[in-house]
Amino acid sequence: MIINGPNLNLLGKREPKIYGSLSFTDFLEELREKYANLQIDHFQSNIEGEIIGQIQEAGFDGVYDGIVLNAAAFTHTSVGIGDAVAAIETPVVEVHISNTFDREEFRHVSFISPNAKGVIVGFGLQSYELAIQSFF
Repeated sequence: MIINGPNLNLLGKREPKIYGSLSFTDFLEELREKYANLQIDHFQSNIEGEIIGQIQEAGFDGVYDGIVLNAAAFTHTSVGIGDAVAAIETPVVEVHISNTFDREEFRHVSFISPNAKGVIVGFGLQSYELAIQSFF
């Protein structure tokens, strides 16, 4: 399960120097073709509570082998999303398209990282693929 946070629905349009020119929809299609043997579900929301709800829904009963979470700006502000990651059984890999440590100071803090299986930053959209590979 891939869960994306705020403004990631604008990939391909938003700040292409940082995030590239490929939409997430097009990237996801390529990812699904490359990993045709896997079921890769996707959820995106600009609303914090919806993201928490999706983490909780995907986090139990072994439905998913893992969650790839790019909480975007909520990474640095949402104790609730961090708590949701801590509360579930399904492993979570935190991903970021850009190198958050090469950006504004507030982006250096994550409420998700302490409870994530791992963190992948700065490899563009390939960060998602690296996270998926970490589950097998």
